[in-house]
Amino acid sequence: MSFDKRMLLAGFSAFTCGFVLGSSHAGHLASLRFRAENAHRLPISQPGWYLYHKSKNYYKSTYAITEGVRKGVWLAAWTSIFFIIEESLDVFRGTWRAGRTLEEMEGVDELELGGLRRGVDKSRDCMSSAMAGMVTGGIWSAWNRFPMTTAARTITIGVTVGLGYGVTQDAMTWARGRSVGYVDEAESWIYKGAKNRRKKMDEEEAAAAEGLQQKE
Repeated sequence: MSFDKRMLLAGFSAFTCGFVLGSSHAGHLASLRFRAENAHRLPISQPGWYLYHKSKNYYKSTYAITEGVRKGVWLAAWTSIFFIIEESLDVFRGTWRAGRTLEEMEGVDELELGGLRRGVDKSRDCMSSAMAGMVTGGIWSAWNRFPMTTAARTITIGVTVGLGYGVTQDAMTWARGRSVGYVDEAESWIYKGAKNRRKKMDEEEAAAAEGLQQKE
């Protein structure tokens, strides 16, 4: 999946999670607050209770939607930071693997395009995800001005979560029959399409070899 699609999907997923969690929490608190503020003037008739619950639902929805959007945007922003750092590390490691060095300071445009692409593809593994989690945890700690102990614990959590996310990505990549950065040309039979693709490739190679023999 290309980086722009991953960013769009990750941002949308993070916004949805943040909106659901933020709106549910804020709506519950708003409902309790409305009940407490109007405890001294509860209605005494059926139409009064109808208007009471209607006003409470409006009050609850207003705060829930506002807080849900705010939490969704906040979570989507931090998720985007993680993915940007992860992609940057993948590209940096890939260009390094393709021939870029600090001594020569060779630019990306001077590298061979095929080697650059192969280097970046082989660098997409759990290591970049773990480092991205570590950096994101450090940025979050600096943003909130955590003490050293809390910052260390937050960074550790970031590394653990990033590593787990990266290992999950690598497992899915391997299961779909594609190579992972630390496993060259791996082919898995877990994903049902991998066997069919391998069979098709073998048939194409056999047909090409037979055609070559006939020409000779």
